[in-house]
Amino acid sequence: MAVDLRLTVADVVRSPALQLTVLAGETGLDRRVSWAHVSELEDPTPWLLGAELIMTTGMGVPRAAARQRRYLERLDEAGVAALAVSEQLHVPPLQPGFLAAADARGFPVLQVPLPVPFIAIAQEVAAAVQSDMHRRLTAQLHVFGALRTLAAEDLPLTVLVDRLERLSGYRLFACTPQGRPLLPGLSPPPPELADLLPDSYDSPPSVAEGYVLPIPAPDGPEGFLLAVEKPGSVPAGLAVVQHIATVAALQLSIRRHERETRRREGAETLAELLAGQLDAAATRRRLTRLGIDVEDQLRLAVLRTPQPPLPDGVAGRAMAALGDQALLLQRQLDAVVLVSASADLTQLSLSSPGLALGVSRPFGLGAPLDPPRREAAWAAARAVDAGGGVVEFADDATTRWLVDDGGAIAALVEDVLGRVLAYDLTHGGVLVPSVRTWLERDRRSEDAAASLSVHPNTLAYRIRRFEQLSGRSLSTTADLAEVWLALRAADRSSATASTGSDPGVAGASPGAAGRV
Repeated sequence: MAVDLRLTVADVVRSPALQLTVLAGETGLDRRVSWAHVSELEDPTPWLLGAELIMTTGMGVPRAAARQRRYLERLDEAGVAALAVSEQLHVPPLQPGFLAAADARGFPVLQVPLPVPFIAIAQEVAAAVQSDMHRRLTAQLHVFGALRTLAAEDLPLTVLVDRLERLSGYRLFACTPQGRPLLPGLSPPPPELADLLPDSYDSPPSVAEGYVLPIPAPDGPEGFLLAVEKPGSVPAGLAVVQHIATVAALQLSIRRHERETRRREGAETLAELLAGQLDAAATRRRLTRLGIDVEDQLRLAVLRTPQPPLPDGVAGRAMAALGDQALLLQRQLDAVVLVSASADLTQLSLSSPGLALGVSRPFGLGAPLDPPRREAAWAAARAVDAGGGVVEFADDATTRWLVDDGGAIAALVEDVLGRVLAYDLTHGGVLVPSVRTWLERDRRSEDAAASLSVHPNTLAYRIRRFEQLSGRSLSTTADLAEVWLALRAADRSSATASTGSDPGVAGASPGAAGRV
């Protein structure tokens, strides 16, 4: 029998001493064999590592055609190199479907003559792989050396991964269960390898031409390490891949600690900014250290959900979606984010179902934060009304006519809507919402009535009652414009008032509060 660093099923079959016959799956004779083992279990896969030559007297081979075929499929999916069945003894008749599946999958099924003991096959395989064992041990020692170098030289992960790929003989990938990047320097698998990712962390480690292992973390695995044999190389085996998975876990732990430290510092910095406690020089130093481009314009965003406060995990997923280019301060009911104006906030709105995101207009370093904070809060209220998603303050042309003076806004609301709001307060609150819905639908009464789940006549009565109480006629252009501005001012005033519970903002004087 030919002895090679890569023993294949064909090498085993060619051994004249073993007298093996190929019953099916001849196209898979180039499969690598790492060991030969006897198993009489119907499902030995939980105890397999991959590339085994499984030998059986037939006690575990099912008789029924469907179960027999599933038996073969389990072995193939676990990465078994081939199945060797003893002639006669306990082997049931091998069904046509079983043999056809072996041919279709290229899974070799071999027949062992009765006079040939299984120990002879095991000895032949052990002798053939002995030289490979020495090479694998050497590769493990090199991996340990790379770990020492990592600790001593603080190597970038990209450099370390390149070194580990050369030592192990595998192409290395790391990703979340959904196939997204997990670590910088370790790419997720390309589309043609995505099917190798298992559905659970309990799946067998062997896959076609390599291994896939969970990357451990204190709260449970965070993703997978996929090691695929490099063409023309001799892979170092499962033990080396396990060591590499440990390296990835250490890198994840380091990055998690760095992210948490940055998150805390970022939240403290944003709270101080909103309270106006940092001068321009300190602001520039802090934001630069936290990775925010101070030369770019900035925006404030407010995150809310229809039922405050924010559920657990929403803020964390938001920061993960934004990466390191944002600061986030979680408050009692919502969260405030400071982000570069060029940042794409689409992924942020998709990070949690129903998340509403209000975004201010861009502003530069040194601008007061009170106006963008009010803008973001107003836009967030509109996003909540819309059922989630992103609403930018600049998207509403009406708001440009509203001054930033809170007193003037309150006076406009009181003058136009005061009596109507007082009426709504004691009569179920239907007039203002009804008129707002009617105007938002361009005064299409049937659409507005359907949205309000009322009869059009009921809506017409509410509009007349609104006109009586407000003293404005919604059939004249001047009064209609004034009412529309007052309604938007009321929305803005209500949204701004909801930020008053922020302990980092409340109490700051209007003139000093929040300069960036």
